[in-house]
Amino acid sequence: MFQNYFKTAFRSLTRNRDYTIINIAGLAVGIAVCLTIFIIIQFQTSFDNFHSKKDRVYRVLTEYHHAGAADISYGKDVPFPMPGALKTAFPEIEEVAPVFASSDDQLLVPGDNGTVKTFKEAKGVFFTGPSFFKMFDYPLLAGSYESLKEPNNVLLTKEVAEKYFGDWKTAMGKTVKLEAGGFIFEHGTEVLKVSGILATIPANTDFQLKVVVTYGSSFTGSIIEKSTDWGDRANAGFGCFIMLPPNVPADNFNRQLQAYARKVVPAGNKDSYVVQPLTEVHYDTQTGNYSNKTISRQLLNVLWLIAAFILLIASVNFINLSTAQAVNRAKEVGVRKVLGGNKFQLQFQFIIETFLIVTGAVVLAVAVAIFVMPYVNQLLELSLSFNVLTNPAIILFLLTVTLAVTALSGFYPSIVLSRFNPVNALKSKLTVNTAKGISLRRGLVVFQFIIAQALIIGTFIIVKQMSYFMDQPIGFDKEAIINVPFRVDSLRISRLDYLREKLLSVNGVQNVSFSSNTPVEDANDIWSTFKFDRATKEADFKVITKFADDEYVSAYKLPLIAGRNLKPSGYTQEFLVNESLVKSLGFNKPEDILNKEISIWGDRIKCPVVGVLKDFNNRSFRHDLAPLLITTNNTMYSQAGIKMATANISATLESVKTICEQTFPNFVYEYRFLDDKIDSFYKQENQLAQLYKIFAAIAILLSCLGLYGLASFMAVQRLKEVGIRKVLGATASNIVYLFSKEFIVLISIAFVIASPIAWYFMHQWLQDYVYRIKISWWLFATGGLVAVVIALATISFQAIKAAMANPVKSLRTE
Repeated sequence: MFQNYFKTAFRSLTRNRDYTIINIAGLAVGIAVCLTIFIIIQFQTSFDNFHSKKDRVYRVLTEYHHAGAADISYGKDVPFPMPGALKTAFPEIEEVAPVFASSDDQLLVPGDNGTVKTFKEAKGVFFTGPSFFKMFDYPLLAGSYESLKEPNNVLLTKEVAEKYFGDWKTAMGKTVKLEAGGFIFEHGTEVLKVSGILATIPANTDFQLKVVVTYGSSFTGSIIEKSTDWGDRANAGFGCFIMLPPNVPADNFNRQLQAYARKVVPAGNKDSYVVQPLTEVHYDTQTGNYSNKTISRQLLNVLWLIAAFILLIASVNFINLSTAQAVNRAKEVGVRKVLGGNKFQLQFQFIIETFLIVTGAVVLAVAVAIFVMPYVNQLLELSLSFNVLTNPAIILFLLTVTLAVTALSGFYPSIVLSRFNPVNALKSKLTVNTAKGISLRRGLVVFQFIIAQALIIGTFIIVKQMSYFMDQPIGFDKEAIINVPFRVDSLRISRLDYLREKLLSVNGVQNVSFSSNTPVEDANDIWSTFKFDRATKEADFKVITKFADDEYVSAYKLPLIAGRNLKPSGYTQEFLVNESLVKSLGFNKPEDILNKEISIWGDRIKCPVVGVLKDFNNRSFRHDLAPLLITTNNTMYSQAGIKMATANISATLESVKTICEQTFPNFVYEYRFLDDKIDSFYKQENQLAQLYKIFAAIAILLSCLGLYGLASFMAVQRLKEVGIRKVLGATASNIVYLFSKEFIVLISIAFVIASPIAWYFMHQWLQDYVYRIKISWWLFATGGLVAVVIALATISFQAIKAAMANPVKSLRTE
């Protein structure tokens, strides 16, 4: 019996090939989008879930209380004494792991015949101890975690060991030299012994380990580990993780930690500390993490909604196309009923047909998803994979989608078809009655275009915001400036003047400045507490501290509005400040702060203010301007900013590379354009904009398929009406207008509903940015116009076909 149902359904589908192909294609696109989003969300929600003790692991955060104590933010950096203090003050804590994430590190590996291979690791070098691996499950292929109790030992991942030594099995016991970069104090070269090999680090972890050095080696031992100053927060790479005993609530521990903070932080400092569950780290877009890859739960929910809505649009298409096809199958239904078929049998027959279509669509969707996966990985910079053997959840998802779409798409058409009156069906007098007002089919089309137009309008707003970011003046020169990182040590410091002289001799190099940071950074600034004008207490807000030479102002064209520029010096002798700092201290005129003393870092640096800079954007547009100090100190410089002429820039870059490699022969030369760096601040927004463009295009495409189905249905239903109108003198244009008018009304209704929905969600999204566009009416009008034009182009085929039909044929009765 069931075999007969499938055989009959297959014959029916092959007989109506065009109908079948359109339905399978529409459903396949919708299911492929849904499947791709499912894989993206599954990957994002799997971050660090493989650790067996993840529910007891927490990250310690600094809770920053800004001016007036009304504004609170959180940072992943903690004071240097924090890890040791936690062990002493809270003995119940099972494990405490200090973590320092270094950057721009250089590793020297001895080769054959006395040669040395040099490797640059922009990220992936971590300083920590064996306690880290008691919390996190990163398997070892060789060696032991306990070796990290001894200074100058190092664990390498399998891939890094193979890169350095050719075969990871031969790496054990070998030595590598580390020239740690990116830290703000001078330090030397460390000789490290390979004491372990880590297995491949999964892609779904925020700890992308490459090289793990014993905490206590190099500057982590000479500076960080020995620090007792709770004001030391000199680097955002320094953090702390703890593991609490089972069944200890984090809220209780937070209260104890905040009480402890009041005892140890300097007087007047309102900052505190809290712990954050490891399971929340990947979703904390404000605080960030060591991978610099986060995603908010709100965005994941939006992706789920988009997946659900696109799947609904595809299902609605099927319903509209099926009901449009229903009239053509009226005689088939009539014959089946005359021969004894009941409603249940007919409904089951059409459900089987739907199941076959959905199954075909799922198979095609899987092929489409596999095909587009590399492009999605490239667009979003992810490591997604489609492997049902290692990811059985995909099979469960596809089965669920198959059953859900079959039920959703097949239920209503099966009822419509099974209710046909056999007498009317066999006499070709069938009509499908609709209720007064908007029929279900029209309502479904409106629903489709609500989603499509909301996505189109939202995409326009995102693109407009991105353009605003790119075009907004930032207050300094970013054009044709490259930043070349270098390592801080006494040898390179002694060669800085020589490097500057040689670079300025290059035709095309206009200026050279050495500094710790560029004028704008994104979560990579040095924040400092400070005292103003010999006050005994620290100010109730913090400042960004940048170290730069006297050419910094001219290289980046930072306008001075009061006082003078810094004098050339290798030491810290005077400060430049910005307008925001002046205003935060209560001064009305920038001249009023000149010659006032500012001290930072526990009074270790005390200097007068000699100049005031006009405010420029020193952080990304997500944040407001921050108070700023700039001072000289060549031991803090870690990059060169090179301003070039725009003409013949390739030759200039080649000359700069040659000079840098000659000056620092043992250092791997790298550079980055400043405007590219600034663009990278908004990488996720740009990726989302591209993704939303694709989703909006798919939504409008699927909606138009549904529109095509309704237009086909109307053309069949109004065939005789069109014939009568033509006999009475109606022109082809009159008939096209007759069809188009109703659809324009439907799309207009959808636009009226979609506009406030799009405005609400995009208004909420824009609140994440201090600098944002105003949502203009023309963005909505453009979105509505695009939908109308595409819809009219879609229905024009059926409308023109109906208008050009011979009225004699349509009015003839059997």
